[in-house]
Amino acid sequence: MNNALVNKVKNTFVDKFNTQPLVVFSPGRINIIGEHTDYNDGFVFPAAVNKGIVAAFQKNDSDTSVAYAIDVDDTIEFSVNSIQPLAKESWGNYVLGVIAEIQKKGITVGNFNVVFSGNIPAGSGMSSSAALENSVAFGLNELFDLGLTREEMIFISQKAEHNYVGVNCGIMDQYASMFGIKDHALLLDCRSIEAKPFHIDFEGYELMLINTNVKHSLSDSAYNDRRSVCESISEMLNIKALRDATEADLETIKDNVTEENYQKALFVIQENKRAELASKAMTDGDLKTLGELIYGSHHGLQHQYKVSCEELDYLVDQAKENHQILGARMMGGGFGGCTINLIAKSAVNDFKTKISERYKNKFGKDCSIYSVELADGTKLITD
Repeated sequence: MNNALVNKVKNTFVDKFNTQPLVVFSPGRINIIGEHTDYNDGFVFPAAVNKGIVAAFQKNDSDTSVAYAIDVDDTIEFSVNSIQPLAKESWGNYVLGVIAEIQKKGITVGNFNVVFSGNIPAGSGMSSSAALENSVAFGLNELFDLGLTREEMIFISQKAEHNYVGVNCGIMDQYASMFGIKDHALLLDCRSIEAKPFHIDFEGYELMLINTNVKHSLSDSAYNDRRSVCESISEMLNIKALRDATEADLETIKDNVTEENYQKALFVIQENKRAELASKAMTDGDLKTLGELIYGSHHGLQHQYKVSCEELDYLVDQAKENHQILGARMMGGGFGGCTINLIAKSAVNDFKTKISERYKNKFGKDCSIYSVELADGTKLITD
């Protein structure tokens, strides 16, 4: 966690509202493998990271709540007694959606002030949205002593995204952000919402993220389309979710679906298996197999699920040419954001220099490169 970020948020809150706040940190997340399996009741392998959202809260005695986003210098004012989605796309809907979903549970929330800022790279696929939702749910729970469990809070966050933002996300992002454990990844069963922590020891390797710094506009609509395809094929197979399907099951309806949709469903079934195999590889300390599974994940995301893009594919192709990188893939919803790379520590500096230059020459823009540490989940900052 970044102390400068915490101080900035605290000081801004005190300057605006002249009172000391309650402060929450909620992390972003990476996902080592298991992409687009969460909304299919499958397995994912995320971890919370040391980049996230810091939010400061305090009750107020007025009829109006105030939320201020430092990073975009934007304020919304509203009353908790008349919560409505904002007409235009806005960060405010993540805040308002959480309040609305708490109220749907018959829980009363008073008016309050909140100020927040973050250091999750924009458009990186590291779930700044889940971090913001969780920070609001957790902060309001602490502020008003609502008695919500962490599990209740992640479902509130998820429903806020469904109903106020319009993205039918799975539960992985909210779970990893809320329940992360330092130096661990979580093999999460998205049906039972139970996770097994795996202590991560990458020995002479580390995880490096390369942000394409692009976000192609069809990402949200394509995400919802993929989810719809998965649900319709599950219905055809008479199962609850694709998590319950085998490749043999899918073969029985192959003639009744388009080749494109068949491949999408096949990807989910295969990716689910890769997530389980990755946990075994990690237990065995078999980084070579883990890397192969990560490359296999990208191949499927590119060619079967078709949620990659030229910039992501270029970065993965460059990684494949470097024997010091065991695995690389796009991470997140797709059409931009980051690649995640399992790279030898000794090779990091050289690869950073080369890939930065090549990417700039190829696309005329910079990529951003950073390492992350695996961190604890959403928490109160008491210092």
